Amino acid sequence: MLENLKLSPGYDGFLFLAESVRNPPVLRPHHHVELEINLVVQGTITYVADGRRYTFGQRTLLWFFPAQEHQLVDRTPDARYYVAVFKPALIRRSCRGSAYAGLKRQSHPDGVLNTVLEPESYDLMKKTMDALMEGSLDPDILNREAGYGYQSNFVYRHADPDGLNAGLHHLLLLSWRSRESGRVLSRPVALHPCVRRALAHLAAEADPVDLPTLARACGVSPAYLSRLFARQMGQPLSQYRNALRLGRFWEAMARPDRPTVTEAVYAAGFGSYAQFYKVYRQAYGSGPRASVRAGVKETN
Repeated sequence: MLENLKLSPGYDGFLFLAESVRNPPVLRPHHHVELEINLVVQGTITYVADGRRYTFGQRTLLWFFPAQEHQLVDRTPDARYYVAVFKPALIRRSCRGSAYAGLKRQSHPDGVLNTVLEPESYDLMKKTMDALMEGSLDPDILNREAGYGYQSNFVYRHADPDGLNAGLHHLLLLSWRSRESGRVLSRPVALHPCVRRALAHLAAEADPVDLPTLARACGVSPAYLSRLFARQMGQPLSQYRNALRLGRFWEAMARPDRPTVTEAVYAAGFGSYAQFYKVYRQAYGSGPRASVRAGVKETN
């Protein structure tokens, strides 16, 4: 799915710090015309791309090129990671020499390009990103909107667009140079075809289907699919389906018609408010009341 990041003409990209405790899960496969990098600050994050599962830990710098379909599928409760995107026009202006020719590619032959940075390189990258966040929008808003306005009329803004654009130029080149001094540690897991079918089926459904229905669609028994999914994805299928429901809850809450919380809970596929509350608390460490109220207030 081609995702529109809705960046205004005055911006060459954006940057925000995603945090599991306040960033709604957006678990659908997607790609975009912008180049994306992630820098893992804390915890671990897990993606599926090119039929493989990748898990990245602290100090990992990873790249998603424009043609690379990728899907966030899991992250630890303490995960914090910077997300930066760069428009094609910025890359054309910034990368004129042969040393940066690799930044102009549309995909990478080895899948998700990733490097565990040396401590010195990591500290420099993080300090650069921290500095660029000065003048940005409130972290709660950026996290709720996934940085670019997931399913809403949100528009990314920064107090100093020119300074941000200059910083993104520097960050892009710094990231590419830092990659060369690091080391690749991530060993992807090649996913079984039925796990890949399950992920595709779940992503396409308006409501995550029950296990027997999903297993029939994948051509295997429920027990086999459950075991295989947990082994290859590193999490139970039920946990993944609940994460999808959480994402759809936030998607419903961002609709222009402003549904009630209860309406959004059932629209997301939860069987009861009690089930939703339990899943929400496990994901974010607290109940939904304060964050949902804040989100409604700030988008009005």
